[in-house]
Amino acid sequence: MMITCDFAILPVGTQTSECKDYVTAAVQSVEDSGLSYRLTGMGTQIEANSLDELYSVISDAQEAVFELGAGRVYTVIKIDDRRDLKNRTLDSKVKSVEKMLK
Repeated sequence: MMITCDFAILPVGTQTSECKDYVTAAVQSVEDSGLSYRLTGMGTQIEANSLDELYSVISDAQEAVFELGAGRVYTVIKIDDRRDLKNRTLDSKVKSVEKMLK
């Protein structure tokens, strides 16, 4: 089974509109988890084997943002938990569509 997720963590109430330090801390947390992930311009995509594993990584990423001093964190999570096919990785999803393009 492969669960894929796209999420974004937004610090609220910080002194600046710049988010790169917060994003770096969150992504470093994901990197440290050992899960496969992709950083995009609008969020981070993760592949996990279970919801528990996924939620744990997102929780750690949120904590990393709080540890930088954010007083409030807003997180948006999109999850694709498909169980009728095995090993539906982020790459396999993209490749299946690319094969259909003319």
